[in-house]
Amino acid sequence: MNTSEVSSSPAQRSRLRQLLREPLLHFLVAGFALFMIYGGLRGAPNRDDPQRIEVTADDIRRIHVTWLAQWQRPATPEELRGLIDEHVKEEVLYREALALGLDKGDTIVRRRLAQKMDFLADDVVTPREPTPVELQAWFAQNRARYASERLITFHHLFFSSDKRGPNAQAQASKRLAAFGAGKATDRDATGGDDFMFQQTYAEETQDRIARVFGTRFADSVFQQKAGGWLGPIESGYGWHLVWIDALTSSKPPAFEAVAQQVKDDWLVEQRATQKQATLDNLRARYEIVIANPAPANAEAPAR
Repeated sequence: MNTSEVSSSPAQRSRLRQLLREPLLHFLVAGFALFMIYGGLRGAPNRDDPQRIEVTADDIRRIHVTWLAQWQRPATPEELRGLIDEHVKEEVLYREALALGLDKGDTIVRRRLAQKMDFLADDVVTPREPTPVELQAWFAQNRARYASERLITFHHLFFSSDKRGPNAQAQASKRLAAFGAGKATDRDATGGDDFMFQQTYAEETQDRIARVFGTRFADSVFQQKAGGWLGPIESGYGWHLVWIDALTSSKPPAFEAVAQQVKDDWLVEQRATQKQATLDNLRARYEIVIANPAPANAEAPAR
């Protein structure tokens, strides 16, 4: 007998190994396993007698464990009988709903099944361990993600819109002009109105400043340089003259200081990439036809 008839060629073995590494195959196998497990947990009907509903010992244990987890005590015999009756009722209604096709065209059922498949896609994706070289390269490309947050220290003079009305900005500008168009070195100058929060903020992040003064104020002060009076800068309360004492620049850390975080982020990205590739492979199995959307000003069909 020719040995080529009993053993596969290297090319065939290579194709087989490639097939076994295909994420789509893993997805389908896991999906089949999930389907079988779900069918078992649901107490799927006996093929010989579709009208038979059997509540197994495993079903009863599962019902009891669920009760115990919720109420932190065992169910009484009477309660257990009630739970079993409810399980049977649910199974009867479930089968009758399937028999009537109520699962078809139901948005909630459709969305729930799609969600389960999406979770399944998450479960079957298993990124490999990255090499040190890959992590170093990925860190170099994403270094800004690991930079320390910028911190600002400043104090301010407040000109209340509630108190001064539409003149608040003009009066703040006039006060700034008295400092020498922002070139004054008197950081301890006084004036303005009482502010409901602090007059001085030390080593605060941009998010923290935005929560107090608003996003536009925070964006503005973090674009300035330290030293000298600046403004007027508007907040949600009015107008401010600001003296920035210090503004630290963001500094990316050394790779060694964030190596574990870099690895975690790399794995998250690889998992997302592999999941998307799996979903793209599934999508490619379908011919997708999308109608042109109706114009926004189209009239509603007559009833």
